[in-house]
Amino acid sequence: MMSPSRRPRVLVVDDNAAFLDNLQELLGDAGYEVSTAESCQAALERARAGFDVALVDLRLPDGEGTALAAELKHVHVESEVVLLTGFATLETAMAAVRAGACAYLMKPCAPQDLLLTLEQAMRQVRLQADKRELAHRAQMTEKLAAVGTMTAGLSHEIRNPLNAAALQLSVLERRVRKLAEAQQGPLLEPLGLVRDEIRRLDHILEDFLQLARPRDFRPEPIELEPLLRRVVELLSGQAEARKVRLEASVPKPTSRVPAEEERLRQVLINLALNALEATPAGGSVQVSAGEDERGVWVTVDDTGPGIPVAQRDRIFEPFFTTKAEGSGLGLSIVHAIVTQHGGTMEVGEAPGGGARFLLRLRKARPAPEGVVE
Repeated sequence: MMSPSRRPRVLVVDDNAAFLDNLQELLGDAGYEVSTAESCQAALERARAGFDVALVDLRLPDGEGTALAAELKHVHVESEVVLLTGFATLETAMAAVRAGACAYLMKPCAPQDLLLTLEQAMRQVRLQADKRELAHRAQMTEKLAAVGTMTAGLSHEIRNPLNAAALQLSVLERRVRKLAEAQQGPLLEPLGLVRDEIRRLDHILEDFLQLARPRDFRPEPIELEPLLRRVVELLSGQAEARKVRLEASVPKPTSRVPAEEERLRQVLINLALNALEATPAGGSVQVSAGEDERGVWVTVDDTGPGIPVAQRDRIFEPFFTTKAEGSGLGLSIVHAIVTQHGGTMEVGEAPGGGARFLLRLRKARPAPEGVVE
């Protein structure tokens, strides 16, 4: 399986077919994923698939490059536009600035100048992405802190009556079982429902407490391959009951990661369970791992309906859930554990059209005396 890290995407818009072919070859060899268009309309259609940087000619058959640049920036605010022209004037340069272009190049331009400008534009794209991620993390931290403060004050108030109710329920159940067998059935069934609801409330409270009392982090070098296979083994019964194929794919060797095995297993079980619940019978869930220049990655892919783009930015927020039941804290806890491991989480689309959860973790580096850095 290929690394889930994608190549940077460039959209080239020009009505000169030979120029498009040359740029496609040049940028492809430089590691970019290139799509091309010869008109404004075609460019807007190609842009629906997303892009990082657009190289746009100033003169196009069906419109001005500056107008197209402004429209592309409006639709994809996180992307950058570089305008290309063979007839540079002060007016066109000012129009490029007003359109939101980050650079303005004369044609023909030397390949090294084009690649340098493109890399500078990509730096801006990555910088904006980092800023959004930092802002999102700060927002998440504030929400988790609020949950923790609330839970610390309410935990005893909630758990004490829950424990008392569970105890009295056990007493009542023992007394019912002393009755004639014919009388037990109508009484035991509602008692079982009450017990299940008490257990569910207790689990919700435990979710709150996990956010309220983060433990000290004591990582050790962990092998991912046996961990992933253990998770698949633990959930194989549920997968079989749902008639969903559950598989693990881990190439050997894969670098170890500094982690607490129990907590990392909790993350993977939670993600795999969510994937199983979202996948219809006959579908599949795949847990995979590998590494690239950025570290070690783990993906959980399913063939369910996927997660709408509009919900992906909120999926890790406390209390946000798309399920009819649940506390909305499961993925928040997962995100908090991954962050404590120095990792990141992303949600996107799986190759099979369902949801993909991507974890990125640091590689473990043995230090003197066995300390993990």
